[in-house]
Amino acid sequence: MAMRAAFIFVAPEADPSQHRAEVLTPEVELVVHAVKNYADACTLAKQLVADGIIAIELCGGFGSEGVAQVTRAVAGRAAVGVVRFDHHPGLDHHSGDEYFL
Repeated sequence: MAMRAAFIFVAPEADPSQHRAEVLTPEVELVVHAVKNYADACTLAKQLVADGIIAIELCGGFGSEGVAQVTRAVAGRAAVGVVRFDHHPGLDHHSGDEYFL
């Protein structure tokens, strides 16, 4: 059985129900979602876990607090990892914490 995983990234005006994609390989089933803020990421992460996702990777736009919020939201029901940019090029070289808290 393939591992079910997700990647979540932040983008202005994103709607996770509309801005999504899937990549299916024999080993990994990956869903990708865009969210507009940390609150949407937490809501989405809870739903993904309920749908059987066991690993969630967050884009570099999530600052330390954003990662902590998603980690708390899934309450140990999925592993949470992160791509790290201290100054994300897609956020005018700032951390997501400066925009989404």
